[in-house]
Amino acid sequence: MWFKNLMLYRLTKPLGLVGDTFTQRLADNRFTPCGSQDIARYGFVNPVTRREEGELAHFGDGCWLLCVRQEEKLLPGGVIKELLDEKVDEIQQAQGRSVGRKEKQSMKEEIVTDLLPRAFVKSRFTYAYISEKQNLVVVDSSSAARAEEVLGLLRKSIGSLPVTPVTAATPVAVSLTDWLKTQAPKPFEVEDEAEFKSLLEEGGVIRTKKQALNDDEISTILDNQRMVSKLAINYPDNLSFVLDENLGIKRLKFADVLREENDDIDGADRVARLDADFVLMTRTFEQFIPELLAALGGEADQLA
Repeated sequence: MWFKNLMLYRLTKPLGLVGDTFTQRLADNRFTPCGSQDIARYGFVNPVTRREEGELAHFGDGCWLLCVRQEEKLLPGGVIKELLDEKVDEIQQAQGRSVGRKEKQSMKEEIVTDLLPRAFVKSRFTYAYISEKQNLVVVDSSSAARAEEVLGLLRKSIGSLPVTPVTAATPVAVSLTDWLKTQAPKPFEVEDEAEFKSLLEEGGVIRTKKQALNDDEISTILDNQRMVSKLAINYPDNLSFVLDENLGIKRLKFADVLREENDDIDGADRVARLDADFVLMTRTFEQFIPELLAALGGEADQLA
């Protein structure tokens, strides 16, 4: 349940979520497994068990935890192409004629229909939480497109979701570049990984790992019309992460000392342990997110 990535969205109006009403609305988009002819299915599942039965939201310390499951059938394009080529070749040899584009498309659809019931199924789970006290929706995803899928499903369920991506008043790349040239604002500390993007249209990207970011080589990179587009950062005693130029927080790792705070809770009680971990995580974010935005020069005015 501990989030590995953060995509941040600001609520521009209060949602006024009420427990029973909210969960009933989510039930309209409860996950159901793929049928024999379904390519994919998408919906909410119980965030504790990750199954379609039971409550579809978990409430703790003023925040709602959600989990979305996507089930997708795997149909390798190479397999479909090989079967299609075989059928086309059979027709050409047996009937002595070429196969047109429309006929090929129809044959391809028949192949897919035949393969779907036997296809392997892959599942993906995406967590998110809503904090009305912070006016935030936080999605555990490194992909903006995938996060938007979760927001879209939530919007479809409750009818309206007035959110906008959280953005910094100063471009993040400008702030991160300044952090390397001078020093990161306290309490943040720069670690040993970065990505440098050229300001030129086709200037390329330079990535460094396990390298001190305060040496002469890094200074030369920055002086050569490049800016920091990704930077590994430490939030002491709590978190380490990689921040990108779009304010995406990725590869999030919680300090062992933080995660161990709830080790006295019986692990057999899944609800109690998840509730404790969820509250601990969201309270950490309540401090971390505002401090990060302040270190980046403040949040952009969403109404501007």
